[in-house]
Amino acid sequence: MTEVISVRFRGGCKNYYFDPCGSQVKMGDQVIVETAQGLEFATCTEGNHEVEDSAIVRPLSPMVRLATDADRRTVEHNRRRESEAFDICERKIAEHGLDMKLVNVSASFDGNKMIFYFTADGRVDFRELVRDLAGVFRARIELRQIGVRDEAKMVGGLGICGRPFCCSQFLDGFLPVSIKMAKTQNLSLNPTKISGTCGRLMCCLKYEQNVYEDAAKRMPKAESFVQTPDGPGNVKSVNLLQETVRVSLDSAPEPLKTYHNSEIVVLRNGKGSRDGIAIPERPARRAEEQKEEEVPEFSGFSTPFYMDAKLEEAPTREKMGAPGSGEGKSRRRHRGGRRRGGKSAEGAEQPKGEAKRPEQKESKPRPPRQEPKPTQPKPAEGQAAAGGEGEAKRRRRPHHRGGRRRNKGGGEGGSSAPKSE
Repeated sequence: MTEVISVRFRGGCKNYYFDPCGSQVKMGDQVIVETAQGLEFATCTEGNHEVEDSAIVRPLSPMVRLATDADRRTVEHNRRRESEAFDICERKIAEHGLDMKLVNVSASFDGNKMIFYFTADGRVDFRELVRDLAGVFRARIELRQIGVRDEAKMVGGLGICGRPFCCSQFLDGFLPVSIKMAKTQNLSLNPTKISGTCGRLMCCLKYEQNVYEDAAKRMPKAESFVQTPDGPGNVKSVNLLQETVRVSLDSAPEPLKTYHNSEIVVLRNGKGSRDGIAIPERPARRAEEQKEEEVPEFSGFSTPFYMDAKLEEAPTREKMGAPGSGEGKSRRRHRGGRRRGGKSAEGAEQPKGEAKRPEQKESKPRPPRQEPKPTQPKPAEGQAAAGGEGEAKRRRRPHHRGGRRRNKGGGEGGSSAPKSE
């Protein structure tokens, strides 16, 4: 194990290891390191840590010192110098009539070297341009031709996804991307949809390629001959992410039906003839139906468990004296607030408040008790003739607590008509 620090240079996404030389460096500190081109200004991305010896390229370059205020002023001076050199170089390119496009200018930390990055369709003879630039800046001049991907990385920008370019944010290097990846991922082959700002295929096509390749090994190809729960058919399309296929059945070609990969049996993978292919029995039913059958049904409860607490608190049908129970206790009270006693169907007296109710077909509320209206007694046959009064006297029936009625005349009929002589 070797103790190193990770640094990143301006405009780059790749980390480089340097020897801290016994200094303690924190993430975000600016340092001066020694490179093959001389001293350079860099930013620490990871402090002192240990890595495997195999991950280090020997000899390991040392860190010179932590950046000071003077070093930062030097960097600012170099940035202004780069901006001036860019304008001067563009004028010189126009004077010499060279078919090239200037992209960026980079000056070394000590100012002894300047690198001009450009793009061109072919080879360019820029020897006269180099002599003119060397006479202006009095430094070592280097012109370096780059590709369109490197140009996008240096310039930066936003992709069609709305985020900054991956190459200018976190990619260490450019990934190899091919049109086969777009076909595997069922993407549109329209170049404007799968190409980046640089004009090349988007780097993000590489991110999920391994997932699609693994899913393609488990799924049948298009036009495969398969057996489904509804009969044999041909696969028309495949969804690798959901692992589903759309099948045109022999019995009903239209509309296409969708099945999960676990519901079908592949009889022939890919295009070909059906001759000599034995069609097995239909596979098991769909996964949704199997899942429903696997759920055990427990008949011990007629109501869901979350309603048990409510049902325990609420009065049951037997307590309310539901029809058909025959054992419910009457909860009905009299107007006076007293419970009424009664007799059972067998004639035995029941204690008050516990009288059994007879079975009824329908449970209807009992109407309130009404007092009987006094009726007018009919006059006796001989009363009008003997008495000579022509009308019978109206008498009210007095009510007594004892429940007995007293007759003034003492007769059984309750009338006081005089006897005829």
